[in-house]
Amino acid sequence: MKILVPVDFSELSEKALEVADTFAKVMDGTVTPFHSHIPISELDEPYALGMSSQVYQDFESIEDNLTHRLKSVSAEKVDESRLSDPVVAMGNPAQSIIDISADFDYVIMSTHGRTGFTRFLLGSVAEKVLRLSHTPVMVVEDESDVGSFKKILVTTDFSDNATVAYPHAVNIAEKTGADLDLIHILSFDQFDTIEEDRSLQKIREDRIKLLEKEHFHKFKGNITSKVIVSQDSPHEAIYNYVQDNPYNLIVMSTVGRTGINYLMMGSTTANLVRHVKTAVLSVNPRQEEDEEIVVDTDE
Repeated sequence: MKILVPVDFSELSEKALEVADTFAKVMDGTVTPFHSHIPISELDEPYALGMSSQVYQDFESIEDNLTHRLKSVSAEKVDESRLSDPVVAMGNPAQSIIDISADFDYVIMSTHGRTGFTRFLLGSVAEKVLRLSHTPVMVVEDESDVGSFKKILVTTDFSDNATVAYPHAVNIAEKTGADLDLIHILSFDQFDTIEEDRSLQKIREDRIKLLEKEHFHKFKGNITSKVIVSQDSPHEAIYNYVQDNPYNLIVMSTVGRTGINYLMMGSTTANLVRHVKTAVLSVNPRQEEDEEIVVDTDE
């Protein structure tokens, strides 16, 4: 298993290295540190004023220095036996991560780093990677307690898109001996008042039990499933549930039953990642091979 860890040399990105080391240990994988450098010449003009082109266009020297720094930082956080050679790229960080992630099994990265992006700011590097990467992305923040990934929450809305996340949850749980909790949010916020019928709860409860048997029957560990009835939106209901029931990892699909493109505001995954302290593994149903991935660099 190959794990890519974007590093911007902030303390938060170092947290991602620590989590990646734990994940690589339990999953028998390797960790590759990655940094994408934006040349000063590509920044807004005020940043480049008074600077000679010779100073900031010596890419070979910059690459050597960044590679050395990546090795130094990573060696402090990742066991040498699990650490692969670092990779340095030039250009837009989000697009660079998306491009190189195709060669990896997982990406583990922090919610925000040295640029000062907050989790509430749409357009951060982490959110762009979440939206567009075909490789599963685990997002962590400074207070994420992954432990040994012994307690895992899986969310479902019963869509085909949601099913892509299940094998990842099962695989991790089997390797770590974790307990799995499978939940579905019955949010009356999603329906017209005429449909607010509590009989829906029984229907959904029967359905989640069938889903458990269909997709998790090979899982030999402990698994529980439940339907949570809430007046809140799905992401608010999940957030409140996690507050009362701590987990080491939440596993979910980026696109659910609504079919709404993840680029639009309102995604349950996007909103959840912005608010929870728990590590979130986001699995994106693979887009068409010929679909062009474009990152807006103006955000």
